[in-house]
Amino acid sequence: MAARTLIISHWYQLIEGLQASPMEFYTSVEQAVEQWKIPDAKRSRVDWREGGLLSAKREYLRVARKQYIFDICGAPFGKGFFVSWWLGEPEGCLTGFPFLGPVLEFLGQPRTYYQIDTALMFQSAVHTAVLEVVDGLTKAKGLRALSESERKPILREFFQR
Repeated sequence: MAARTLIISHWYQLIEGLQASPMEFYTSVEQAVEQWKIPDAKRSRVDWREGGLLSAKREYLRVARKQYIFDICGAPFGKGFFVSWWLGEPEGCLTGFPFLGPVLEFLGQPRTYYQIDTALMFQSAVHTAVLEVVDGLTKAKGLRALSESERKPILREFFQR
């Protein structure tokens, strides 16, 4: 996410006993996302530092659509495999106007039902693609499936803007 990114929702799970390659995980998620045929979606890989300026970098899979950014992580952790994603958007969507943009956003109209619905559809499609890959990996390894509560994303301040 950009330095000034508004996080809309987040999801994570540590899957005990699962060992997988992050690159193979990302390739599988890319294929699952492609199957959803999400309009205007673009995929890429981005590196995020693990800590400060001199820390190691970790690669994430990014799925972007319009102003929304989905960064997906898959990595070994202890005796399991950690999967997470962050859905956000740059603060100040009118970033092309450095001084005027924030004022226009402050005075702007609230999000429409359509804008909220399409953001939630994007989240649902990418989240489902990630879960399809996780389900395939856990089934192939004979591990338990995620429970309903483990499958739910955590919504943030989406409606309070």
